[in-house]
Amino acid sequence: MKTTQANSDLVTFIGGGNMASALIRGLIKNNKPPSDIFVIDTNEETRLKLSQDFGVICVEEPIINLDWLNSSLIVWAVKPQQMREVCESYSSKLKGSLHLSVAAGITTNSLCKWLTTERVARAMPNTPALIGMGQTALYASNDVSSQEKALIESVIKGTGEFLWLEDEELINAVTAVSGSGPAYVFYFLEALTQTGVELGLTPEQSRRLAIGTFIGASNLANQSPDSLSTLRERVTSKGGTTETALSSLNNDHVALSFQNAVKSAHSKARQLGSAFGN
Repeated sequence: MKTTQANSDLVTFIGGGNMASALIRGLIKNNKPPSDIFVIDTNEETRLKLSQDFGVICVEEPIINLDWLNSSLIVWAVKPQQMREVCESYSSKLKGSLHLSVAAGITTNSLCKWLTTERVARAMPNTPALIGMGQTALYASNDVSSQEKALIESVIKGTGEFLWLEDEELINAVTAVSGSGPAYVFYFLEALTQTGVELGLTPEQSRRLAIGTFIGASNLANQSPDSLSTLRERVTSKGGTTETALSSLNNDHVALSFQNAVKSAHSKARQLGSAFGN
């Protein structure tokens, strides 16, 4: 398929929510000029905030400014429920850009059909991308070149770490593990903080201890060559407080409940693809 030459500098975001904001922040952190970033979003408050925070060009309707049609990369940052309608409404206007979707569940097959191009990739980031500590999985269709993958990496790298997947189905597993993962962490931290308060700590003390412990343990796990189970066993003295707490968790089947929760998120990601895809 022949395509019109795209502007090698311009990146356009369709949707300006949290993930778009994280990617834009990362781009600017890596010296991308705000004038080379274009955002289309129907929400006036969102447009105003992005303009104020980053100095990027924001419009409500794409017809207002047609420069975006020549973008080297178009990032689709809209909800899965809206993806088909938005893609199909814009597809006839597009002139050969590479496309990157951050929508959960929507497959490259669906995107290629709606956008009438095979140059499509997917990303599954998570919210720590907002502070440059995200985890993002990437998948690209066969028509995406190595050079185009490098362009995608240049957009993602400012948000944290990333990895490429060879099997698109694994994007759903990533959605369940790391995409939804921050919410699991916050859920755990809420419970730990509340318990500390019930045991006599102030809310500020308990929150600080809970978050600090999680950060420290995570960094230790990241830097240690030992397995997670080995690290856990080193904290668990025979007959001690930690052993008592873990025994209580095991008796309540917390690990199984948590695994089932993550699997339910995985199932939901697949359902989104079925419900809002082709």
